[in-house]
Amino acid sequence: MERRGWLKAAVLMCLLVLCSGRELKTKHAPIYDPTLARTLAEYTSAVYTADLTQLFSWTCQRCGDLTEGFEVIELIVDVKNCLQAYVGFAGDMNAVIVVFRGTQENSIQNWIEDLFWKQLDLDYPGMPEAKVHSGFYSAYHNTTLRDGVVSGIQKTRAVYGNIPIMVTGHSMGGAMASFCALDLVVNFGLKDVTLMTFGQPRIGNAVFASYFRRHLPNAVRVINAHDIVPHLPPYYHYFPQKTYHHFPREVWIHNVGLGSFIYSIEQICDGSGEDPTCSRSVIGNSVHDHIHYLSISMHAESWGSCRIVTDDRTLQYKMDPAGNIVLSKQPGLSVNEQHSAE
Repeated sequence: MERRGWLKAAVLMCLLVLCSGRELKTKHAPIYDPTLARTLAEYTSAVYTADLTQLFSWTCQRCGDLTEGFEVIELIVDVKNCLQAYVGFAGDMNAVIVVFRGTQENSIQNWIEDLFWKQLDLDYPGMPEAKVHSGFYSAYHNTTLRDGVVSGIQKTRAVYGNIPIMVTGHSMGGAMASFCALDLVVNFGLKDVTLMTFGQPRIGNAVFASYFRRHLPNAVRVINAHDIVPHLPPYYHYFPQKTYHHFPREVWIHNVGLGSFIYSIEQICDGSGEDPTCSRSVIGNSVHDHIHYLSISMHAESWGSCRIVTDDRTLQYKMDPAGNIVLSKQPGLSVNEQHSAE
């Protein structure tokens, strides 16, 4: 009996070596850092906080642990389109953090159904034959988010210097984060931009994925187990140039084991973006796996379609004619100090 147990353990160790033994590195550092992934997952979870005051002052329930001491500089809410993002400074990492919120939980099912039928329908500017999903592209480029995010980055860097920029998001927020990171590199010429997303859908075709990799070679998409969203819009391998295609690099979190020996691994996939041994090797059919990443909840605190709560009447914000909200402060000041300065 004891011998059988050791045999199972040995087989499990072999599985772990095969699945996670490769350490993907650039010349200077690993592309995938598990601690960074968990930290960015916590930042991504926080964006689902319903109370804008708690989020802006970084006092929300999800605003702790690895993200403690974070300073929000700009919080943008596009009310009409129910979109949200924030920009701030992480002193412990000496970096700008940009986070996009994903789809509200109550609308995920309808959104998934729509993605089954959505076709590539927009030529990405300056990239011949590169086609993208117009909805995801427009959510970033044609709303208040782009101007607010860029303004927040510029403010933060004006005070803290040309520090690295880390862009992240979950679900549809991951799609917007990807377009944002590409925008910062291609259109603003910014260097040292890192992208890591969670449960992101496909956003363009294979040609677009190739361009994307050229500009953001160290981008990482984290996918959890049987998460349904990264399988959408569908990939049709019979039409590789015409179908949606993920950009690399995927890191697939899933369980491996034998019998009672179960272990969760973070498998680094190949550079194709569509590694058949990673998430494409399983059926993507789980909404539960979509809203839990690295044991961190990605579900919205509010079930409302776009609920906005501000309990603090002293909170200062700007509202444009369309009703969109921007909460902004000067880097280095607390919310109370900012209010006093005004």
